[in-house]
Amino acid sequence: MAHDGLPNFLIIGAARAGTSSLYEYMRQHPEIYFSPVKEPMFFALEGRKPDFRGPGDDLEINRKSVTDLAAYQALFADAGNRRAVGEASANYLYSASAADRIKRHIPDARLIAVLRNPVERAYSSFLYMIRDRREPLRDFAAALAQEEQRIADHWEHIWHYTRMGFYHQQLQRYYQLFDRSRLRIYLNEDMKRDTPGMLRDVFGFLQVDTAFVPDTSVSFNEGGVPKRPLLNTLLTRPSLVKRLLRPLMPAAAMKFYTRLKHGNLDKPPLDPEVRARLVALFRDDVLRLQDLIDRDLSLWLKT
Repeated sequence: MAHDGLPNFLIIGAARAGTSSLYEYMRQHPEIYFSPVKEPMFFALEGRKPDFRGPGDDLEINRKSVTDLAAYQALFADAGNRRAVGEASANYLYSASAADRIKRHIPDARLIAVLRNPVERAYSSFLYMIRDRREPLRDFAAALAQEEQRIADHWEHIWHYTRMGFYHQQLQRYYQLFDRSRLRIYLNEDMKRDTPGMLRDVFGFLQVDTAFVPDTSVSFNEGGVPKRPLLNTLLTRPSLVKRLLRPLMPAAAMKFYTRLKHGNLDKPPLDPEVRARLVALFRDDVLRLQDLIDRDLSLWLKT
């Protein structure tokens, strides 16, 4: 059960690592309750009035974030007697303050992270922003060159293409505050290789029925360059009606919508020179991460 009206588990990230798919699969479980707002971002932004200034930031984060404690607690009012009560805000891993706030508000929470090759994660984030018509540049190298200026100009975390990939320093904040038994760290490769097995492990971690098998036939929230821009606009444009109807949408309709959206996307390959530069950038952090989570990440270092 939730603690004082608060969740007892969180998906903390990483952004563009498969957390949307994990959320969609987990929320099918009858013993799991997720907040109706998918990414309230409370522990990253508590007490603040968000004022991010990148393209689309006002609609996508400033207005959507839940930063007041009472409003955040209200998200879990309908949890009933569900054993696992949670939410999924993929910026918690990256946030410098989220770990401390989580420890203060819900010290016994179970925390789930999914990590993806940071080079692939950065490029996926870029393609996602192109899909949503927020990225003004069409060249990834040019966008990377603008990253520090964008951060200085207070663009939100999704624009921090490379900075969000330094997982070792981000996870360290959690390992310093929480017992390892409270943390479950997966790789994006785990989800691709054995989604049912990974979900059984997640369900066991949350102490819910591990025999439940959700529908995992569709992946969610992919990025890419639209083949038909008008169709992409119709399918991805945010609206209040979409947000309200989404939880009520039948599973078959949701699968059709998702496949139509993803089928309209091209994914151009990452330039080998850019890849090599990013592998070098992340190398030291990846090597430290290997030791921290005791996983072989050598494939992440191949160019």
